[in-house]
Amino acid sequence: MIRNGQLVYVEHKSSPGNAGRAWITRARVSKSGRTMYFDGRALTRSTGGGISGNHHCLETGDEFWISGVKLDGTDRHWGTPGPVMVDPQVVEEYLALRGLAALDPRTHPLAADIRPTDVQRFHRQANEPL
Repeated sequence: MIRNGQLVYVEHKSSPGNAGRAWITRARVSKSGRTMYFDGRALTRSTGGGISGNHHCLETGDEFWISGVKLDGTDRHWGTPGPVMVDPQVVEEYLALRGLAALDPRTHPLAADIRPTDVQRFHRQANEPL
């Protein structure tokens, strides 16, 4: 189970060829632990299994793979090329975790466009009367 504040790997799996964007960031998790808030989205744990993800976006249905960060840097699933962006707020912790002096900008560029998530908006939607 992903814990609040833990460094996590997030991969958008609903892109063509499953080659979606990927990030290293800090988990912001609901009290139940079933929903992670990231990049303006509420990503809830998939039940019954998704096609290639273990979470899905509540609003769009897009699939995401969320896991802990691998110490060897091999976070991307096989067959899914591309860089893994690193949230600027977690760079120092990620470097220390991996034992690196600096990020390689070709494989781990800084993510400059992570949107904040309005958690209260999702709470209001979930609690609206039918």
